[in-house]
Amino acid sequence: MKRIITYLFMLVCTVSYAQDKLVFTPQWSAQAQFAGYYVALEKGFYKQAGIDVEIVHPSVTQSAISRIRNNESQATTLQLAQAMDIIDNGIPLVNILQTSMNNALVIVSRRNKNPLTQKGAKVGIWNAGFGQIAICMSIKEGLEYQWIPYASNINLFVSGAIDATLAMSYNEYYQLVQSGFIPTKDNVYRFCDHGYNVQEDGVYMARDYYLKHREQARRFAAASKKGWEWAAAHPEETLDIVMRYVQKEHIATNRVLQQLMLKDILRLQVDRESKKREFRLRPDMVKQASKLMIEHMMLSREISYQEIIAK
Repeated sequence: MKRIITYLFMLVCTVSYAQDKLVFTPQWSAQAQFAGYYVALEKGFYKQAGIDVEIVHPSVTQSAISRIRNNESQATTLQLAQAMDIIDNGIPLVNILQTSMNNALVIVSRRNKNPLTQKGAKVGIWNAGFGQIAICMSIKEGLEYQWIPYASNINLFVSGAIDATLAMSYNEYYQLVQSGFIPTKDNVYRFCDHGYNVQEDGVYMARDYYLKHREQARRFAAASKKGWEWAAAHPEETLDIVMRYVQKEHIATNRVLQQLMLKDILRLQVDRESKKREFRLRPDMVKQASKLMIEHMMLSREISYQEIIAK
């Protein structure tokens, strides 16, 4: 009888796990920025956690957050400032895992000038968002930038159509270097070095979904963390996995760029103060981002750590 009960319990757990489906949508196209999640899927960490995960990247016509809003995806990655903006606009979100411990945003100037001396400059910004902290900084510093939206490449900058551009240290920055641009201490402004070190990428769920699936969220976060830890320990094998996803999604990139991206993403996951990969949202950075965005009218109210963190 005891063996039968044990067998039935295992059978119920197996059936439950088989039905535990989760669609995960990173906020951008396939690249090393999301390596840990690819690793977690390919190495079976999600399966071991009892979750049938499908990774679906956003498209030109459907963003990651629109998939969350329409219940087509259950989890996504967002920068902290971006998540706060979305919450302020009426979509409650919960952070279930924080990967970034540092800010990767930079402004790059074409004319070997300090971007802070280019008042009124035409500066490229992603039309998909991601620039909240930069806009706050430009207002605070009285720079009066003319923001020029672009999609996903560096053509405007290289062609000379704009004076400077926002870039991520792990992505567009290296694209510019590969195009022949020579970065110097004068033409690159790193936000993390000037009082704007606000955390970026974390994993978010809609609050309603999270409240009904707390255990699934916990297991998904733990498996994702395991994926990132494996990636840090096996960068070359991780890069092989990333390149398979890149090729599958027909992304125009190269292995060298993805290798540089992976190295920088892993660097950004190490907290500057503790020197550890902490995987936690810092209350002080939430407060800093909320205060900065309220001061410059990018939030209508305070978004607190208690509101945003999974409990």
